[in-house]
Amino acid sequence: MACRLWQVQILDGDRYAGAAAAEHVRRITLPAVRGRIVDDRGRPLVRNRTAMTVTVDRAALGRLPDDGRAVLERLARVLGRPRAELSGRLRICGPETGRPCWAGSPYEPIPVAEGVAERTALQIVERPEDFPGVAAVPQPVREYPQGGLAAHLLGYLAPDDTPGRGAGGTSLVGRDGLEASYEADLSGRAGSREIVVDSTGQVLRTLREQRPQAGATLVTSIDAKVQAVVEKALERAVERARGRGAPADSAAAVVLDVRTGRVVAMAGHPSYDPDVWTGGIAQDDYERLTGAGHGSPLVPRAIQGQWPPASTWKVVSTAAAVADGHDFHGRYDCSGSYRIGDRSFRNFGGVAHGTMDLHRALVVSCDTIFYRFAHEMWREDERSGRPAEPVQRMARAFGFGAPTGVDLPGEAAGRVPDRAWKRSWWERTRERTCADARTGYPETARTDPARAAYLKAIAAENCTHGHVWTAGDTANLSIGQGDVLVTPLQLARAYAALANGGTLYSPRVGKALVDADGRVVRTITPPATGRLPVSGRTLSAIREALADVPRSGTAAAAFAGFPFDELPVAGKTGTAEAYGEKDTSWFASFAPADEPRFAVVVVVSEGGSGGEAAAPAAREIWSGIYGLEGRRAALPGGRLSARLPDLTREAR
Repeated sequence: MACRLWQVQILDGDRYAGAAAAEHVRRITLPAVRGRIVDDRGRPLVRNRTAMTVTVDRAALGRLPDDGRAVLERLARVLGRPRAELSGRLRICGPETGRPCWAGSPYEPIPVAEGVAERTALQIVERPEDFPGVAAVPQPVREYPQGGLAAHLLGYLAPDDTPGRGAGGTSLVGRDGLEASYEADLSGRAGSREIVVDSTGQVLRTLREQRPQAGATLVTSIDAKVQAVVEKALERAVERARGRGAPADSAAAVVLDVRTGRVVAMAGHPSYDPDVWTGGIAQDDYERLTGAGHGSPLVPRAIQGQWPPASTWKVVSTAAAVADGHDFHGRYDCSGSYRIGDRSFRNFGGVAHGTMDLHRALVVSCDTIFYRFAHEMWREDERSGRPAEPVQRMARAFGFGAPTGVDLPGEAAGRVPDRAWKRSWWERTRERTCADARTGYPETARTDPARAAYLKAIAAENCTHGHVWTAGDTANLSIGQGDVLVTPLQLARAYAALANGGTLYSPRVGKALVDADGRVVRTITPPATGRLPVSGRTLSAIREALADVPRSGTAAAAFAGFPFDELPVAGKTGTAEAYGEKDTSWFASFAPADEPRFAVVVVVSEGGSGGEAAAPAAREIWSGIYGLEGRRAALPGGRLSARLPDLTREAR
């Protein structure tokens, strides 16, 4: 025994002493101040403000006779929160510990309430004898000086619970939008402090400290005034549609700079106030943001909403038809209907417009001319045995069927249906489809027998022949109906390429990152990702046709009295039909028509025809951008900021 004691004390003394010292050195993460997000003129979209945060020292509570239960009871009464909630926040996260819990170091103060009113904080600070181990300290939190403006673009922060990151439970990270995409730049670099504690957890001294480095400011290409115009136009479009009895369950709009691919504005409706995330979101607020019954306002529909594009798609079909050998200036019959097999495909409203060229076909949005082109292309594919699928090929060249690559998370890919897709879909759904063909739809039959019978007949057809790509599928695709899906951003990018002469960009919202000293860390440039396989002559002819749509075509009523001499607008309406639902309204446009600078796309889900809901909203956006029809210009002369803003002073 004596020998063992001698070995421990003398021979191994230094080793054990070192181990004991190491066990009492603790590392605490010091979070960095998060960078701001501003618009292209320096107007703040997100910045930091100081808010009072109540923290609790677990070690101090642990030294009390009752482990701090009485202190937590008093604190809960002052804060107006259940004691169980505060206790939960003080638990250390682990494999067996559910939320809420603390993911940071147990040797640093743990926040239990954020955004506390100063009056409440004073009650705690002025009574230290009642609240040992409790502090109320100012900490930076996110502030939104423009209110709910651009909420879907900005995103939000949430606690970082990523294992192994070592950022501590105080760390908030971007969970959506720009906050997530530029997390590494905005968050800065955390600092650290190494402290020595005794066996009870009492801090004895600080060994070393590395100060945190503030995050960079993200300068965006968003113009706050244009963004406000777009959001107001969407809100009014939805209100008008509902006033006509349409559900108008959602809407979205995009404004792109066609010359650069930068996003000038992007919005979705319904939206929300991002301030709801500050200090931790309440459960009922979270359910409201994510629940379908409230319109799912958290969904950024400009990049995640997907609808059939309807007649806005005809620019793709026109380009495909010309590439397939049809003359843009040839004469074609716009009949009231076109027959394929045993089915008659009708023109919109069944109206016949007579013989016309493709310029006129785009202006009046003739369906039957495109049905005929599609049928001819389908027959050629069937004869060849090696389908070329010219419409699908052209659609993909326009950027459809794949994400645009925008610097925002969660972008949907859309869908360009073809033979391979249809077979794959049939194989995945055949079992269910065949079951529906046998049993029908009994629940639907009780309330709507006609719809149930229709659905059963469709299921029977799809069960047997659902894998076959038919001439009818190609006909529907040619006018943007059927199984094709696009996002508003995809459509805006395609029209921007059409307007700029054929360059397809991957859009960007970020413009530059600037550090705290005003040094440009990185500029962000939208990359050109391709060229439209369309001749300059054909692109010019399509643009000329679209310039007549608001003047004398399907958008003429929506643009009646518009000052085209000041701003010639080119565009295309779209009315997407779906069985059992109201039509979805589209308008895709660019201006000035003779020298395009911006593309504007609007969609109102179940809002009516393209000329009823989307086109009037687009008109409002164009007037707001350029200051027409008695409005104040958001961009006088349509000029964007040519240089980065001076971030040493706040723009207005």
